[in-house]
This record gives sequence, C-alpha cells and structure tokens, in this order.
Amino acid sequence: MARVAGVDLPKNKRIAIGLTYIYGIGRSSAGKILKEVGIDPNTKVMDLTDSDQTRLRGIIERDYKIEGALRTEIAMNIKRLMDIGCYRGIRHRRKLPVRGQRTHTNARTHKGPRVAIAGKKKVRAKK
Repeated sequence: MARVAGVDLPKNKRIAIGLTYIYGIGRSSAGKILKEVGIDPNTKVMDLTDSDQTRLRGIIERDYKIEGALRTEIAMNIKRLMDIGCYRGIRHRRKLPVRGQRTHTNARTHKGPRVAIAGKKKVRAKK
C-alpha cells in the first residue's frame, strides 16, 4: 500500500484516482503530477515501485500545498474575511450561503436542519 503525504492510497484503484484521496489533489492535478513523474495513469497503486512512490512524494511535497497546510490556509482565509467584516465574512459568520445562492427556500445544507418557531395559538372567537 502506497502512503503519500500521510494518506494511505487504496491499492486496487488506478493511481490517477488514488491520488485524489489526498486533500488538495483532484483529477486534473493528479494527471499533471503523473505526467511530470512519467507514470501511466492506468497503473494500479499496488503495482507502483518504490522509486515511483519516492518520485511522487517528492513532486507533491515540492509543488503542492496539501492536507494540513491547505486546511490551515483555507481556515485562515475565512477567518480573515470574518475579521475584516466584508460581505463574505458576514455570510460565513451567520452560517449562510456565501456565493449568492437563494435562502428563501433551499440552503438547508449550509443552514442546518429547520428550527421551528413557536407561534401563538389560535383563539376561537366565541359566538
């Protein structure tokens, strides 16, 4: 089993897909990395040699910000937006959609489950 950047890559998948298990590497980045290293994207992870794994680790560590460092950078960017009080920062602070989506309906994923607001009971008018 190949271990790259602290992540165990699934051994039965193609290396092009296996690299996407690393936070910060998607399909296009995986393709660029494999082209630079010179590994066929259809190679299974379990078929990689030790030298291939070493070259992969080297390029990923040198050229890409991944896993913990990337998560930290994203969190700091969001915190900066909230600190300066810009529109996006306010939306983050209120846990509302940031990128212009509607909130009258939908937006349940970001807002969380519905919270019922207790209303007044209807009082019947006596005749």
